[in-house]
Formats: sequence, C-alpha cells, structure tokens
Amino acid sequence: MASIALSRVGKSFGTHSVLSEVDLDIKDGEFVVLVGPSGCGKSTLLRMIAGLEDITSGTLTIDGQRVNDLKPKDRDIAMVFQSYALYPHMNVADNMSYSLRLRRRSKEVIAAAVSAASGKLGLDPYLERRPKALSGGQRQRVAMGRAIVRKPKAFLFDEPLSNLDARLREQMRAEIKRLHAELGATSVYVTHDQIEAMTLASRIVAMNAGSVQQIGAPLDLYDRPANLFVAGFIGSPGMNFLEGRCEQGPENSTVVLSRGYRLPLSVRIPAADGETVTLGIRPEHVTVAPDGQIDAAVELVEPTGLGIILHLIVHGESFKLFTTDRALLQPQATLRINLPKERLHVFDQSGNRLAVM
Repeated sequence: MASIALSRVGKSFGTHSVLSEVDLDIKDGEFVVLVGPSGCGKSTLLRMIAGLEDITSGTLTIDGQRVNDLKPKDRDIAMVFQSYALYPHMNVADNMSYSLRLRRRSKEVIAAAVSAASGKLGLDPYLERRPKALSGGQRQRVAMGRAIVRKPKAFLFDEPLSNLDARLREQMRAEIKRLHAELGATSVYVTHDQIEAMTLASRIVAMNAGSVQQIGAPLDLYDRPANLFVAGFIGSPGMNFLEGRCEQGPENSTVVLSRGYRLPLSVRIPAADGETVTLGIRPEHVTVAPDGQIDAAVELVEPTGLGIILHLIVHGESFKLFTTDRALLQPQATLRINLPKERLHVFDQSGNRLAVM
C-alpha cells in the first residue's frame, strides 16, 4: 500500500477553475472520503489521482513518487466506478482476472488471486455467470473483486453505491468497511451521501465549490464544523440556523435573535458588540417543553420509524427537530422549544465558526 500527497493541486478548464490549491496528505492504509454536493470537484480530484484528468497546477505524489505526468496504468492504483464497467461477454471469473491476464500472469497466480478475492466477497457461487445474470449488488462486488486481485498501491472509489437501492447500499457499506479492515488498503472514496462518508471514513474531506472546507475524523466534522457549509451538509437532517446579534457581557456573550429573544451563552465569543452572528443547533439537540424558551409553529410531522422529524417555523425561519417521543406524532399547531446552550454553535458573518459550546 502507499501514501498519497497533494500539494496545492488545482484544475482548470480554460479560464474556468474547478479545483483550487488542494492540500491533502493521505496516510498509508487510511480510508479517506471526499464528500460534497454535485459539482464541488470531488470526482475531478479523484480522477486526477487516477491519472484520468490532467493536473493544471501543484504536485501529486504516490508512495513518495511524483506522478503528475505518469499514465494511469503506471500508477499502480485500482478504480471502482459507479457504472461497474464489466465486460458483458465475460463471466465473473474472467472479468476479475482480466487485468492479470493482460499482464501475462501465470494461470496458477490468476486462479489463486481470483479465488481469494471471490471468497472475501462471497462470489464463489457466481464465478461462471455473466454480468446480466447478476444483481446490482453482485455486479458491484465483481467490480470490487477486479480491483482487489491486482493488489494495487491504492483503491479509488467513484460513488460506487449510488446505483443501488437503500438496503443494498447499507449492506455494501458494511462490506466495504469490512474489506478495508481486512486488507488495510489505502482508499479514497467519493460520495455525495454524508451518511456513507460518516460510516466509512477514517477522515472526511468536505468540499464545496472546488475548495476543501474541512478535513477531519467524521465526529470532528459533526461536533466541531469549521463553517456554515460543513455544519449544514454533515448530519441528517442538517443543522438549524438562526440569525442574531452579539451582546458582550463581562463574563459571557448573549445572542439576541431577530424578535428580541435573548439567549445567554456559556462562553464569551470573539465578536464585537452588536456584530451579526449565526446561531446553529442540530435537530436532535432541540428539546420540547411546556415552559420552553421559544414558540415554534408546526408545519409538518415526518415519522421515520427510528424517530420523528418535526418541520417547524421559528422566528420566520425553517427549523427542524428530531425526537423519539411518539406523543409528538399527534398534530399540534404550535410547540415551545428549548435550545440548550451547551449544544449551540456560533458562526461569524463570513460563515466561519466562532465557538462550539
């Protein structure tokens, strides 16, 4: 396996910049997930690592070797695509062994590699089948097996589960995580699904508009988001936001919301008196109480099985609350809610984090 390092890597199409000075060090054996909305540049970055896109600026090294101008076949990496990309006229065994046959490996070596990979992936009963006789999940396993038999320096995954239904995605997430633990392979995984990112990653790289917003362990991004984008993107449902202004006291700060409600904080935040700030709180941290601090109008009640998502209007803004209290399934026009100060996040006018309580 190998480390991967990107230093000030950029990508432009003519005068249009799609990636701007990305710095990222991926350790040997690490599982890094690139996550962000469509068009943020995550797949382009993955393709640059693979050699399928040219690098406009900066340096890319794999296992200490500069590979900017190296052809994909010479980088010793394996890529698992969203579309599976299996040969329809070949059976499973032939699809998995194709790259080894191109390299003129012996029949014994090929048979051993295919047997080991198919055993790990539960593909032994399907080795003689062609792709059309397989389910979507089985085809994705074949695509993963084709990558595994090569024993590459690194695995690259480009949204490999997006064509599967919800149950299969859940199963395949567990399979990929188990395989990574077993193989110890350096892996870079692209997805727009933040649940996949949270469950799979050693570290997450959150991206937006061609720039890296934050890099860290999944719970670091969840508990201490660097800015409003990360706070809103990571978590399902995403974080709630309310606009307010800062009032500084001798020992702590107070955020005054738009309708005059005053919310004392547990710390003094680095903001000027009267400065506009954004208050954030995750839906699962909002509580309901008869003597709650804030009035909220109920727009929609959305049961999920695990719990209930209440769609509210708070001070004229859309607001969500997640609860497991089934009593709240009963239609109500209004509720009173609390925003526990130990669960609050505060962001400045530029969207950067000022404090997490």
